[in-house]
Amino acid sequence: MTDQCQYLEYRPLSGTGSSEEGGDSDGAGSQEPRAYCTAADTFVQAMRADVCNLRYGLDPETDCEFYRDAEGLPAASPGEGAEAEFDAGGESGAGNTGGASDTGGDRG
Repeated sequence: MTDQCQYLEYRPLSGTGSSEEGGDSDGAGSQEPRAYCTAADTFVQAMRADVCNLRYGLDPETDCEFYRDAEGLPAASPGEGAEAEFDAGGESGAGNTGGASDTGGDRG
């Protein structure tokens, strides 16, 4: 396996109509390469690029719907991938299961 997803490329944002037209922060503006997913044909956020770069135990095969679509894999099931690890330590039953929501009205 490689160090990153086969569909990940880094491209400059120039010419995409980005909101970074001002370029007043560091002068690099839209010339700094950004994560681009060729499977989805779009730039992706840094957090999604973490999946593409196999960071934090994430894997495109189980954690990315763009990869799964491009490879013809079925949709991830709820207990698959990093989501399953998070759910195992997360909350397991939040919500109001008791009590009635309407307190008014008399029904015989």
